Amino acid sequence: MIAALWWGSLMTIAFLVVPLLFAHLPTPAMAGQTAAKLFTAQSWVSLGCGLFLMLLAREKHAQALAEWARPAIFLIAAGVLLAMLVEYAVAPRIATKVDLRFWHSLGSAMLVGQWLCTTGLVWQILRAATPPAGKATDPTDAS
Repeated sequence: MIAALWWGSLMTIAFLVVPLLFAHLPTPAMAGQTAAKLFTAQSWVSLGCGLFLMLLAREKHAQALAEWARPAIFLIAAGVLLAMLVEYAVAPRIATKVDLRFWHSLGSAMLVGQWLCTTGLVWQILRAATPPAGKATDPTDAS
């Protein structure tokens, strides 16, 4: 559920809300300032979701990772890293408006990368929660 929240918040902010800001606010500058605040909030949501998922990755009283977390831990770490890089490395350079096209493109690519990480994460969790074909237990099967 936390992974789905992270994925859904990225989808909503990046692919719905921000384009609507640029389409409906009077100036691109106003839309950009509002989008920057939304992306800052999204970075904190990403950090919180990522840290919470890392805490859930370890089974209670166990030294090993939970089964779903083994293939997913890299995606969690990469998603959080991308969020923090956008917030603390790219966003300040966009705010200075120096080489704006480059930094905006890099930030957009990192946001898409974060979205891909969360998409893969949700897929990994769902895959781990779904029994393989032919392995489902039939409650009416007495054998």
